[in-house]
Amino acid sequence: MSQFDNVSVVKRANVYFDGKCVSHSLLLADGTKKTVGVILPSSLVFDTGSPEVMEGIGGSCRVRMKGESDWSSYSTGQSFEVPGNSSFEISCDEPYHYVCHFS
Repeated sequence: MSQFDNVSVVKRANVYFDGKCVSHSLLLADGTKKTVGVILPSSLVFDTGSPEVMEGIGGSCRVRMKGESDWSSYSTGQSFEVPGNSSFEISCDEPYHYVCHFS
């Protein structure tokens, strides 16, 4: 799917890590929340509250989940799951465009 229909968009951006990650929140008619954003070239650590699925829309990244020693690579069209109440490291050598699906 290349777009979301019938959504409300929160106008104020979510800006993290001095602008290295910027996203906007989408609220779907069924109550589902998603964010659509981009991570600029950087290495960042994100904490999660609820489980998330990160869907790559453009670019690529490397991800290491909390407690793991190995990195996994993801590119356009690939997704990865992050457990709730956890964290993950993400490293991007190019802008990484994503949709974050919250559970």
